[in-house]
Amino acid sequence: MKSLAPLAMFIILAGFLIVGLGLDPHEVPSPLIDKPAPSFRLAELDNPDRTFAPGDMLGKVWLLNVWASWCVSCRAEHALLSALSRTGVVPIYGLAYKDGRESAREFLGSFGNPYVLSMQDVDGRVGIDYGVYGVPESYLIDKTGTIRFKQIGPVTIEVIEKTILPMVERLNE
Repeated sequence: MKSLAPLAMFIILAGFLIVGLGLDPHEVPSPLIDKPAPSFRLAELDNPDRTFAPGDMLGKVWLLNVWASWCVSCRAEHALLSALSRTGVVPIYGLAYKDGRESAREFLGSFGNPYVLSMQDVDGRVGIDYGVYGVPESYLIDKTGTIRFKQIGPVTIEVIEKTILPMVERLNE
């Protein structure tokens, strides 16, 4: 009997490993889903004398995209965000995460600006409040200021078509 204990433990651990390898790391559940979006007030990237707060968007469905000029994956998703922005279906607001003002502005100047406006989160405190694992991340926020969806990593055409657009339509009803 004692000789079977190590074998049983090995089988159990192997089972956990096999299940874990089959999970999608982008599907990390967020404790913020269905909770109010954390409040902040940050300077606008293009106009530091003006500020933005999520409370300014009450009554509107909107997308908050956390990005940075130094982020390679942000460049990969940027064309999709630009295309989504051009549809006018949902306003996109940017949060430049741990990025310098000039670097962020140069990035938008080079790749285009899909955002209604961007804010600057220089020290990353807002990112911490939102549970940012890394950039890019996106949050769909409803008319009451509640987070309804979180995308970890770059948005894809599939995420836009199968998740974001249907949710925006439903939340706007």
